[in-house]
Amino acid sequence: MTYDDAIKATPVTLVEFFATWCPHCRKMMPVVEQVKELLDGDATVIQLDIDENRQLAGQAEVEGVPTFIIYRDGEEQWRHSGEIDGNALLAKVQSYM
Repeated sequence: MTYDDAIKATPVTLVEFFATWCPHCRKMMPVVEQVKELLDGDATVIQLDIDENRQLAGQAEVEGVPTFIIYRDGEEQWRHSGEIDGNALLAKVQSYM
């Protein structure tokens, strides 16, 4: 599945670009897992390691990690770099559903 296919698979998709060596990314891991559980399949959550997906990170113009991008029907709607409160992230995803 390509990146374009993945972000169009469901109406709303949250993508997180992260790195295993990034302390902020590690701090966000349980937060993103909780958001994924709370969304309960209503939106897709994709986590991509920039070291394993350099080309995709470049294509998405990711300049820092973690970077969160919300797509609706394959179109970017919102982007945030850095740590974010889980409730705020969940509310942001839900606002596009």
